[in-house]
Amino acid sequence: MALAVLHSRALAGMEAPEVAVEVHLANGLPSFTIVGLPEAEVKESKDRVRAALQTAQFEFPARRITVNLAPADLPKESGRYDLPIALGILAASGQIPAKGLDQYEVAGELALTGELRPIRGALAMAYKARESGRTFILPQESAAEAALVQGATVLPAASLLQVCAHLAGRELLVPQPVNIPQSFSVDADFAEVKGQLQAKRALEIAAAGGHSVLMSGPPGTGKSMLASRFVGLLPAMTEAEALESAAIQSLSKGFRAGDWGKRPYRAPHHTASGVALVGGGAIPKPGEISLAHHGVLFLDELAEFDRKVLEVLREPLESGHITVSRAARQAEFPARFQLIAAMNPCPCGYFGHPNGKCRCTPDQIARYRHRLSGPLLDRIDIHIQVPALSEDELMHAPAGEASAAIRSRAEAARQRQLDRQGVGNHMLTSQQVDEHCQPDEAGGALLKQAITRLDLSARAFHRILKVARTIADLAASEAVQSTHIAEAVQYRRLGL
Repeated sequence: MALAVLHSRALAGMEAPEVAVEVHLANGLPSFTIVGLPEAEVKESKDRVRAALQTAQFEFPARRITVNLAPADLPKESGRYDLPIALGILAASGQIPAKGLDQYEVAGELALTGELRPIRGALAMAYKARESGRTFILPQESAAEAALVQGATVLPAASLLQVCAHLAGRELLVPQPVNIPQSFSVDADFAEVKGQLQAKRALEIAAAGGHSVLMSGPPGTGKSMLASRFVGLLPAMTEAEALESAAIQSLSKGFRAGDWGKRPYRAPHHTASGVALVGGGAIPKPGEISLAHHGVLFLDELAEFDRKVLEVLREPLESGHITVSRAARQAEFPARFQLIAAMNPCPCGYFGHPNGKCRCTPDQIARYRHRLSGPLLDRIDIHIQVPALSEDELMHAPAGEASAAIRSRAEAARQRQLDRQGVGNHMLTSQQVDEHCQPDEAGGALLKQAITRLDLSARAFHRILKVARTIADLAASEAVQSTHIAEAVQYRRLGL
């Protein structure tokens, strides 16, 4: 009778809970049993492990093998348990030393030849391995991602034989060097966008304060073009933000080590379901709003989305996180994204266009705009029109200001916010709004008139104050003045 214990990780939401892989060899008829709520791909690991051990010229014990994945109430999925199961069998049968295995965390999928294949969630697992103080052994193709976690010791291996040689002390694995990108090139620049000065100004304010934006205008006026370049205006990510964002991307196999520190940009199609946006599944996985964490979620053709789908955005726009509940499991994902939305003003798209092509009736236009609920629109800070450009503007308008110049102003304004209140203006609480966003006497009178004439809600009132505070920060003004209030109010007059 022999027992070996290794440590690995499961993936449950943003967490990577520790899993103890216990391998027990006992006398009796040969069998191979895996317990601990294994999914189908984990159950199939016994065939991969058997073939990999035999290919590597190890002896596969003709005994009663029981593998326990603890804790037993946590579902286990994917092939990452192949390597720890194989090492547990070798340690329990005395083919590799069992001493010192508790110093390692191990994850990796085995090919039938004994080679290691890449795994999903390497960065999240490396983060938790660092907290536990253990060394992390994983496939070579996943090591660059895991090594982005500063302070974690990551040992890459190409095969089962390399791992066994390291544990036996014959040929030690070399730690993966940390290679964190320091700068990124912007593929698309704001200088390429002609005209649309008001829209550019509104997006600069949004980048400085983290505000959400809704753009409305006819087809071909540059709404998608502006949105695709918006990421280039955002301030650089902090290390904590980059780690959170990369960990979520890692859970969905969508992260590359070269993208470290680059803000995500997600643009789901308008046929996306509610589950696709917020996440879900039998084993909950992050949706688009979580994959856009600390980045941009662009919803083009907003009015074409199913209304029920759009309503799921209400809570995360306010709270910055989403809880996905299923019958057997519950997972919480961060969703601190910046919403940039675009829509046409009417079904045909040409309402208000100078060419007069629109033939939509007032009733059709009203029904089209009412696809967006009041509570959702209330949660969007900035509403702007993106009008059609004239022929003269298209032919002779000079190149716009470069993204780098706009980003430098946005970063300076964001730093003022952090120095003053510790968070961006979009995250201010009601108490902090009262403390930091109070306008001067003229601004207060102007805001009072706007509340009466535009019939603004309490939420819209607070959001106007937050936008005005950002405008003041861009102007390096300590006080929120009437000019800042006036500009902020005009961003709530889209008339939807």
